[in-house]
Amino acid sequence: MPSALILEALAKPGPLVSVELRLPRTDLDRAGGMSAWIDLHHSLGRLTRDGLFVFLTDNAVGAAEEESLAHVGANVGESVDLRRIVPILTTKHTLEYCETFAARAASDGFDALTVLGGDTAVGAPRCVPHGRDLREILRARVPSLVLGGWVNPHRTVDEQVGFIRPPHAHAEFALSQIVSHHSLAGVAWLLEALERSGVAVPVVFGVFLYRSANPATLGTLSRFFPVPVEELTREFASGASAEEICARSIRELRRIGADKVYVSNLGNRGAGRRLAKILERV
Repeated sequence: MPSALILEALAKPGPLVSVELRLPRTDLDRAGGMSAWIDLHHSLGRLTRDGLFVFLTDNAVGAAEEESLAHVGANVGESVDLRRIVPILTTKHTLEYCETFAARAASDGFDALTVLGGDTAVGAPRCVPHGRDLREILRARVPSLVLGGWVNPHRTVDEQVGFIRPPHAHAEFALSQIVSHHSLAGVAWLLEALERSGVAVPVVFGVFLYRSANPATLGTLSRFFPVPVEELTREFASGASAEEICARSIRELRRIGADKVYVSNLGNRGAGRRLAKILERV
């Protein structure tokens, strides 16, 4: 089995907090694109120097984004340990692109890659039917890379366990769909199913920083993952801050044994500061 820094961290007992950052969009003008990449590089530097892992998105919510490795590997500087950055690759590219992406990742110094199917409702078609199919191809092409998969606690747990069950899933770890303290039952059922099935693949559960209860924003997000709209609206109306609501999710997930998480929607500018405010409340 290949080795990677993220696997070593996931194997250790106790909580782990990581971050998901989104790459700059391709439709930004020159000045906007340059500013966005500077913000991303600063956040990558701070977060990785603080010992955190960063998952870099690929085509989040159907928006065209810059290809990550060409920029990140060349521009973050020697002070950034690329083993702490885990790119996310979906099947929504040509197979040639995916194979080149993985080969470049290993060559540049990344040691892990998360490979997902990708949302079939938006964007380009998949080059293979499922994420596991692409992981199987990449495992043969670039055997040195640790590969991550995907599970969704909002769906049938036995099916989800099957998606990461060795050896055919070709996944040494998995990210989860966004969850919260309002969806603990699904997380608990997934953890129980993994234990019952003897599947020891570690799962990093997704937590979203909701900035407000704006109905339009929550409605848009609900197209891509389950959003507890009514519950969030009540929490914000009661005076809870965005950071406190996010911290509640992390606390409650830890309470039921889901102590490895990634925090999404921090933004590329000031991601470290926002995360610190959340963790102060955990």
